[in-house]
Amino acid sequence: MYPISVGITIKKISPLFPINFRSLFFSNSSAKNVPSDSSILAEKLVSSLERCGDVNSLRRLHACILVQGLETNTFLGSKLQNTYAFFGLLTESRSVFSRINNNNLSLWDSVIIGHYKAGQFDEVLRVYLDLRQRKIGIHGSAFTFTLKSCIHLGRPELGKAIHVDIIKFGLNTNRFVGSSLIGFYSMYRDMADACKVFDEITERDLVAYTSLITGYTQTNDHRACEAFAIVQHMQTENLEPNRVTLVSLLQAAAHLQLLNHGELIHAYAKRRGIGCVDEAFQTSLMDMYIKCGAPNKATTVFHTMSIKTTSCWNVLIAGHLKSSQPFEALNFFSLMAQKGHRFDLITLANGIISCANLGLLLVGKSIHSYMFRNRVHLDVVANTALVDMYSKCENCINARKIFDTMKDKDVISFNVMIDGYLQNGHACEAIEAFHNMRTLGLTENEATILTVVSAFSDLNDIRQGRSIHGYVITHGFESKTDIANQVLYLYVKCGYIQYARQIFDRIKHKDLVSWTSMMMGYENLGHVYKVINLFQEMQSEKQLTPDSITLTCLLQAFSQLGCLTQVKEIHCHVIRASMDNQITIMNSLLTTYSKCGMYKISRVLFRKMRTRCLASWNTMIAASGMHGDCVGALALIEEMKKEKIVPDDVTFMSALSSCSHSGFVEGGLNLFRVMKEEYRIVPREEHYGCMVDLLGRAGQLDEAFDFLKCVPHTQSGSALRALVAACRVHGNNEMGESLGRWLLDFDPENSSSYGLVSNMFAESQKWDEVARVRESAKQRGLKMTSGYSMIEIDT
Repeated sequence: MYPISVGITIKKISPLFPINFRSLFFSNSSAKNVPSDSSILAEKLVSSLERCGDVNSLRRLHACILVQGLETNTFLGSKLQNTYAFFGLLTESRSVFSRINNNNLSLWDSVIIGHYKAGQFDEVLRVYLDLRQRKIGIHGSAFTFTLKSCIHLGRPELGKAIHVDIIKFGLNTNRFVGSSLIGFYSMYRDMADACKVFDEITERDLVAYTSLITGYTQTNDHRACEAFAIVQHMQTENLEPNRVTLVSLLQAAAHLQLLNHGELIHAYAKRRGIGCVDEAFQTSLMDMYIKCGAPNKATTVFHTMSIKTTSCWNVLIAGHLKSSQPFEALNFFSLMAQKGHRFDLITLANGIISCANLGLLLVGKSIHSYMFRNRVHLDVVANTALVDMYSKCENCINARKIFDTMKDKDVISFNVMIDGYLQNGHACEAIEAFHNMRTLGLTENEATILTVVSAFSDLNDIRQGRSIHGYVITHGFESKTDIANQVLYLYVKCGYIQYARQIFDRIKHKDLVSWTSMMMGYENLGHVYKVINLFQEMQSEKQLTPDSITLTCLLQAFSQLGCLTQVKEIHCHVIRASMDNQITIMNSLLTTYSKCGMYKISRVLFRKMRTRCLASWNTMIAASGMHGDCVGALALIEEMKKEKIVPDDVTFMSALSSCSHSGFVEGGLNLFRVMKEEYRIVPREEHYGCMVDLLGRAGQLDEAFDFLKCVPHTQSGSALRALVAACRVHGNNEMGESLGRWLLDFDPENSSSYGLVSNMFAESQKWDEVARVRESAKQRGLKMTSGYSMIEIDT
């Protein structure tokens, strides 16, 4: 309802309006200095409206306007109704507008612009439709802001209707209106109609050209390259690009990753002195260099900036994160703090993401503490970044606490939490989170399905695996190659290779992951010929180039067959394809040559490797042990010390195994001591088993038994089996039978233990004990696997 009626008297409003009019509007209160011209009073009232900070003051000023009889003043009324619109009081705004001369087109323009600036886009459309019905004409500015309102409201059909009105009024050739139409069609990626509008403009200026260039840039597809062709045509008409034009061109270069074009734009701007101190231009320049894979050049641009705002820092930090340079991103975050710049939520979220990628839990916690101390209101992005950071730093408890406190969870936050559970080995919790997401009515995306299928793969449960496969099919995700690959891997991991092959055969667009996953499935089950056949099928496609993982799988298949010629062929391919700097494939070649009996070749290859990681050293030590070169294995460990490469438990496992097979007792005992005392590595069951086997093979059964007494009870299984086997080899049946009974009590579910003890009693011809052991295994449902030979005998 209108707040103050026209007939109200000064006495009625004076208690609500204690302001002294004369002292407010006139510098001198004497009557002789009071101006009589109402226009001066109107200007002062307009000035007061511009400074108005709350609704109550606005209504008091409105009362003053009524008292002074200025309610019909067009300029003052326009300002008053726009101010009401700014505060969201549309009823009052309409009431003021209705009292002014409605045939003044400038006033209508002012009303439309005022509502647009106030964010009242629906009201802009209402006023425009009212204006069109009055048939008093429409100015170009009214069309411009109404089209912009259509974009904000997502009303393309109404925008096209406005285009018809523009043609009726003959303003389609106007460069300003035409530029607005180009912007409208560009927002909906209708570049064909945008170009038609551009062609209808009679006097094309820089604004019209820039509108079309910006339109092509916003398409975010291959059509963005048209922007460069348009700017060349523009220059033929003696129009040079300005700052806005160059910003659009930089965005096009960034999207298309055209570094050369971006550098040319940068050089042109330098020559013309454009954007030297303009934040928007320099930020766009940094963004272009980052997206074109040149973050160092973006850093150079950043250092030349005289004024560095928070948004500039954010672009630089986020850019290094996108370029997989989290360490550099965190360095800039720290530098920003040192310079005393203010953090916003984007900065803090990027700092948290940097810590997540680097696994820096303490630094991430310090940023989280900063947020808490400064009472920063976290949005869903910042909270999701914290969940990701704690998950990647193996602190799932804190990640879950933050996730539970989030009010506005979205699909991305659930994806991060589900993935966090999966990374920390909590597959059941990941699946539970997925069910919770569905309960909240959120729709999963491809990333969700990929993570959930991975969780079911970790459970290694074929029944649940088939259930998620059914979900994938019913929700239309099976056509996605990435998801189909993950389902394929699920069946491979569960050992159902026939189901995996059915999935593989149904994939329309097989990628390298599809072929490699299927090959790995066959290789894990020992179907090496199928691995080779599958690789040959992939080669016939002539579209996919095998990577290190594919070649590693193929090498493992050839090593099982002992196909040395094919191994050498793969080695040659690795060299031709310049893959000899990839550690994974080189380590696989070391192992394969060793298994094929080419120990000397593997040693030469190891020495020629340009880069060697711990796995390379472990592979070579294992190869030395495989070929009985205990001295070579120990020498490699000494060489590791010199090169300051710290061995791990796998290193010592391979070396101890080498000592065991070579009968090097003293060296093995010394190595075990070094592992515990120098490197502080806690021995595992395999290490204890190796040591007992070392002593047992050397015939030192009493020493082996004494060592066995020191082994933790829970880790004595391998050691017990090794000592029982040693007793059998060296004919100490008495100790062997005693240890055999101990072994069956310790590991009653292992069929190999029953076979070992049964053979021990058989050699002592204690057939009753043999029968008892076999009967015990039978009662437990265990089957003792018989040995077999791969040598075919002609009959």
